[in-house]
Amino acid sequence: MAIAPHIRARVAELRTSLDQHNYNYYVLDQPVISDAEYDRLFRELQQLEQEHPQLISPESPTQRVGAAPLTDFAQVRHRTPMLSLANAFENDEVVAFDRRVREALDTAAVEYAAEPKFDGLAVSLTYEKGLLTTGATRGDGSTGEDVTANLRTVRAIPLRLRAEPPDLLEVRGEVLMLKSEFRQLNANQREQGGKEFVNPRNAAAGALRQLDPRITATRRLTFFAYGTGVPFAGVRKQSQLLDRLARFGFAVTAERKVVQGVDGLLDYYRAIGARREKLPFDIDGVVYKVNDLSGQNTLGFVSRAPRFAVAHKFAAEEATTQVEGIDVQVGRTGALTPVARLKPVFVGGVTVVNATLHNEDEVRRKDIRVGDTVVVRRAGDVIPEVVRMVAEKRPPHTQRFVLPQRCPVCGSEVRRAEDEAIARCSAGLFCPAQRKQALLHFASRRAMDIDGLGEKLVEQLVDSQIVRTPADLYGLGSAHLAQLERMAEKSAANLIAAIEKSKHTTLARFIYALGIRNVGESTAQDLARYFGGIDRLAAADAVVLQQVPDVGPVVAQSIAGFFAEPHNRDVVRQLLAAGVKFTETASRQLDTASPIFGKTFVLTGALTHLTRDEAQQKIRDQGGKVSSSVSKKTDYVIAGADPGSKFERARELGVALLDEAGLLKLLRSKEK
Repeated sequence: MAIAPHIRARVAELRTSLDQHNYNYYVLDQPVISDAEYDRLFRELQQLEQEHPQLISPESPTQRVGAAPLTDFAQVRHRTPMLSLANAFENDEVVAFDRRVREALDTAAVEYAAEPKFDGLAVSLTYEKGLLTTGATRGDGSTGEDVTANLRTVRAIPLRLRAEPPDLLEVRGEVLMLKSEFRQLNANQREQGGKEFVNPRNAAAGALRQLDPRITATRRLTFFAYGTGVPFAGVRKQSQLLDRLARFGFAVTAERKVVQGVDGLLDYYRAIGARREKLPFDIDGVVYKVNDLSGQNTLGFVSRAPRFAVAHKFAAEEATTQVEGIDVQVGRTGALTPVARLKPVFVGGVTVVNATLHNEDEVRRKDIRVGDTVVVRRAGDVIPEVVRMVAEKRPPHTQRFVLPQRCPVCGSEVRRAEDEAIARCSAGLFCPAQRKQALLHFASRRAMDIDGLGEKLVEQLVDSQIVRTPADLYGLGSAHLAQLERMAEKSAANLIAAIEKSKHTTLARFIYALGIRNVGESTAQDLARYFGGIDRLAAADAVVLQQVPDVGPVVAQSIAGFFAEPHNRDVVRQLLAAGVKFTETASRQLDTASPIFGKTFVLTGALTHLTRDEAQQKIRDQGGKVSSSVSKKTDYVIAGADPGSKFERARELGVALLDEAGLLKLLRSKEK
């Protein structure tokens, strides 16, 4: 049956009106109608959509109540990585940050965009032609979880953008819970006899990861935008970007400010710190970003953080408690770490029962003993630490802590190198503690990514001596897993499937998964690009290893020492024999005769035949390195259409300039 025009018109009118009222309430914080009047309009729209279901659309305000429960979250690959920020805790670190920025931009003073650092969860929202299509968590920075259904319930997130947005817009920001909503949530929990939440961040995190979006809808989350993942034309400054996002209908913090130089940064930090308790949301510091977007582009990134921004954290929260014991934990690399067992104390938003004492020298320097009253510090997600002991409260007859000479787990000899503060168990993978940590690292998401292999399961596998090395994982079968507690048939099947899936990986992930001391993800990628195969890497001595970009003597010695151990080489051989294979790109041997090999490239401007990612990958495949900023060490700057300041910087420094055709010619000269 055809729908009468006046019905269609009324539905459109109600949607427009409700969207405006949502915007007034959740973004502007300026409601113009009562809750009762809003509810009346909402129910009228619901009734009309129920009577005419063909009129229901995803962007309707009625669709914010939550869809059917999910079975799990799909994975979303971010178009550009969602990087974390470097931290500054002292004013001197902010001064140093400003100095580095000024030197890199070759200017006397820099304009910054400053804003509060929300204590929430970072998410990415993708809009196509103005409509919300995907919402994802930050995840590991490269890949997040698809929580679109849950984010649709957050009324501060527009389902349809206002004004005239670009065809594709990826907005990044923070999902959080206001302090008032948190207090009300816990009041409701108390009334219902439920468990109260520790802090607004935990409550928001739990709400966002509910498999049933209807539960998320009851938690009254909010959202603040602070940037974009895909740049768009017409915006030259970070402050203008936030203004543009506000016009699109997003909430952006009113506490943002443009400041000049390091004095402006520190003044802003003090001003926000003084208002911290009165703000409607939790913050754990402030964020400084170079305001000029071309300056951000020039500064680029280092490892997993941008050079153009820093998070200036507030002073850590501290509390006083008593040391009830000092245990010694053995880590993945055999490091022995003294850990204080504390009388439970609430600090930094959580109840703390353990705090690190770092190493034997630190215990002696601070003179921490069992029975001492101590000050404990926790800032954000940082592991709690013992700051100092309170001398006037020390009980009589306490004894100094002495690090054991034998590993507390396996009894092997403990050794400490002359130039190191850390003492280590000498047993390697033969020590169960190291074995457990090594297996957890091997299976972690950024390594071999074996879903389902958690701490409790690893403990059982090691304690029952079913698994001694990572290679043993690939021999696991249903019969082995059936011996373990709480291992149902389906869970066993899922784990075996995840282990099988992990056999197809990249060389960089494999190198990182081996847990070589001092080798993180970035170094693992450099090693994979340089050597192209695990055999070539294993055969390299410390001298050859130092030819790899950013690998110095300490890292080189760690790698060479790892492969010098016969049992480590045996594990690698067993893993390969079990069927672990690398992708073609990762395992291809690099041609050192290539004109690309060992050269550093910077890309600027739009390319015609290659995407930026494709060009970077092709350069890396031939042993080149891609940098985000131009320096005297740059070999080539590849300039596409409308090149930015990097082009001018290259001309100033006399760096070789090539267009896209020149790059393709270099690549083709040695491509197989």
